[in-house]
Amino acid sequence: MTAPATTSHRADPLTAVCASLADPSIVGPAPDGRTRPQSLAGGAVGIALLHIERAISGLGDETTAHTWIRAAVSEPVSIGHNSDPFHGAPALAFMLHTASPLGGYRRATTSLDEATTTLTRQRLAAAHARIHRREPLTMYEFDLVHGLTGLGLYHLHAHPDHPISGDLVTYLTRLTEPLGDNTDRPPWWLPSGLGGVPHDDFPHGHGNIGAAHGISAVIALLAYAVLHGHDTPAARDALTALCDWTDHYRQDDPAGTWWPGYVAPDTELKRHRPSWCYGTPGTARAQQLAGQAQRDPIRQQRAEEAILTALADDTQRRRLPEIGLCHGKAGLLQSACRMAADSTNPTRSAQFAAHLPRLAAQLATQLASETPADPELMNGTAGAALALHTAAIGNPATGWDTFLALS
Repeated sequence: MTAPATTSHRADPLTAVCASLADPSIVGPAPDGRTRPQSLAGGAVGIALLHIERAISGLGDETTAHTWIRAAVSEPVSIGHNSDPFHGAPALAFMLHTASPLGGYRRATTSLDEATTTLTRQRLAAAHARIHRREPLTMYEFDLVHGLTGLGLYHLHAHPDHPISGDLVTYLTRLTEPLGDNTDRPPWWLPSGLGGVPHDDFPHGHGNIGAAHGISAVIALLAYAVLHGHDTPAARDALTALCDWTDHYRQDDPAGTWWPGYVAPDTELKRHRPSWCYGTPGTARAQQLAGQAQRDPIRQQRAEEAILTALADDTQRRRLPEIGLCHGKAGLLQSACRMAADSTNPTRSAQFAAHLPRLAAQLATQLASETPADPELMNGTAGAALALHTAAIGNPATGWDTFLALS
């Protein structure tokens, strides 16, 4: 486990960045809705997480956190078709659950949790009906950003003993049930392109391994479930089936272990850049959690060595010119920090301790030089600041990175 870095060279720049994000007027409506208040990716919900984490850890201002929370709930709450883990009631429920140590939002939290539970039950009913019809899985049914894996991350962290959490685990185990479609493709195969809709480049669909829209987030959530009160034979069998599938496509070459972001017929396997969404960070963290749940030190070792390779390889890191959590350096840094904290191997812990400060320094320098930078959580300043905060203090005071399937 790595020791928290000293704050002598990072605290002032990080505080300055957080101060630049103090005023909610920096977030406004946009034609695509991405930056509206209830958006986790680009709106007030996501930036509120930064100020909540900083306040609860004792490094930020509670008043600023409350100001951002109020901004996030400033519009009528979306509970309809367009609400999902990254927008509307579920995103707001997650934000308020994270903010619970600040106090003052009990009624709102209860209301949003009830709305999210109702939405989850509706989505579960539709998913089970699809399975009964033996129809192919869709990305929007199950993935982390839009679907039941993202909703599961909220429920299993907010109230693991609630019946809805058990229902979600049951659904995840059903994802591995054969559909009886007379193909050799697994039941989690997607009949679409990478955007979740039919695409000419993917006439036979694809198997998605990534964390944002693929099976790595399911692996992480099943592992978390097994480790936190849902250790059932069905959950273990499902976790094993998914891990076996990813093992089949794992690549071990002189440059280190890696997994492709996706697989498709007649398509060459490619090493994705080391971004959280489709690359080593999200996938390796899922494999590390699976290793813990399966009591498999070899799986943990491979996962940790894979991300250490990405941290040490200048060529790989140069493929991350952005700062953000989704596509950039912040996602690699946050994933590596979480994996470092869970590593029990002294040699690998020492390697994490050697590499993480360098990546954090690179990110801090880039963040300070990018003005004006996008303030948003997933691709902008807020997410980069949160990753730097984690690197500076060790494990976060809140579970803000739950929505990334990292905790």
